[in-house]
Amino acid sequence: MGTQAPENYAPANSQDGRSAQEKSIENWLPINSSRNAKWWYSAFHNVTAMVGAGVLGLPYAMSELGWGPGIAVLILSWIITLYTLWQMVEMHEMVPGKRFDRYHELGQHAFGEKLGLWIVVPQQLVVEVGVNIVYMVTGGNSLKKFHDVICDDKCKNIKLTYFIMIFASVHFVLSQLPDFNSISGVSLAAAVMSLSYSTIAWGTSVDKGKLAAVDYSLRATTTPGKVFGFFGALGNVAFAYAGHNVVLEIQATIPSTPEKPSKKPMWRGVVVAYIVVALCYFPVSLVGYWAFGNQVDDDILVTLSKPRWLIAVANMMVVIHVIGSYQIYAMPVFDMIETVLVKKLRLPPGLTLRLISRSVYVAFTMFVAITFPFFDGLLSFFGGFAFAPTTYFLPCIMWLAIYKPKRFSLSWFTNWICIVIGVLLMVLAPIGGLRNIVIKAKTYKFYQ
Repeated sequence: MGTQAPENYAPANSQDGRSAQEKSIENWLPINSSRNAKWWYSAFHNVTAMVGAGVLGLPYAMSELGWGPGIAVLILSWIITLYTLWQMVEMHEMVPGKRFDRYHELGQHAFGEKLGLWIVVPQQLVVEVGVNIVYMVTGGNSLKKFHDVICDDKCKNIKLTYFIMIFASVHFVLSQLPDFNSISGVSLAAAVMSLSYSTIAWGTSVDKGKLAAVDYSLRATTTPGKVFGFFGALGNVAFAYAGHNVVLEIQATIPSTPEKPSKKPMWRGVVVAYIVVALCYFPVSLVGYWAFGNQVDDDILVTLSKPRWLIAVANMMVVIHVIGSYQIYAMPVFDMIETVLVKKLRLPPGLTLRLISRSVYVAFTMFVAITFPFFDGLLSFFGGFAFAPTTYFLPCIMWLAIYKPKRFSLSWFTNWICIVIGVLLMVLAPIGGLRNIVIKAKTYKFYQ
């Protein structure tokens, strides 16, 4: 599936011809401001971006899919997304002298200046803003679970709204860190936490053993319920593989020369990250479903109510992890916001602009999370609607458009298979997600 030079393009001159002011603005933006990352930065940034708290819902997805389809979907998703991630790493510097530091820049090269922007930016924003809102809810929920487990019904009940606000308060501070490299410590801690709480989840499941009357039949009892549940589970799995939306931005932080291109250290980090992803996803999914069957909750830590101290620790690990994940997904959004404010609206770059714009964004995600705390129930909808295109098949379409592999070659077949699977996922998963939204909305009360 080689990486032969794409047809019909000439070397770009990158920033040549730009004024000193334009270059200084470009270097001030968070994606471009630092390019001294090592390969292991790529590893833990990708782990933090990929292994979200959604891993704790994978046993539930297995209960909607069943053993055979569930294992097939997990393995196929791991292989396809690793392949499309490799494509994006390869395409980052395919034009001599130029780096595609942002997903939409690669889209513009593949589809044209305007069309590329309209294809990529809306989907990328849905993914990144959606993930940030989900992590606001997840962080608040995990803080509440930690509080409730520690208190053991001896404390006053505190509304979820307040825990979301506590979680958000951390991000009003962390969001002022200027770029990806400055959040590397937070990201490393988050990556360690993701592996830790995943290990607690499947390790405790093994310790408990199978339920006495474990049932591996599908969770739903009616045919429509089984079909919609299956579709929704596909979206949950798609949501678990969302790291592609920030991969080019992560690679942009790695130094590059013609002799030592950034793709080599980046790919080394990606391989390490995907090994960690496998160590998190597969044991949690398979052991959790093996132990509890269709009785497993949508969060495996809820099913594992004992030992209390260990579940409390695991929930705090989830909090630390989603703090890092929020920042990883927020950074490209900050970059887009600051690009518009500085380049389009001609506002002066500086601390004041960054303080106001980023604080407003954090406040927005907090407000939506407080208003719709069942937002994590929208995972299957967003998983199909936005995550499937940007993760499963958009890189393949770009590859076909740019490299133009020979028809019926291995590369051509591989990309078209990924495109077909990704489109099916994009169409089917939101159907299950919408049904889930309708069911939850019937019993929902605002600001409860």
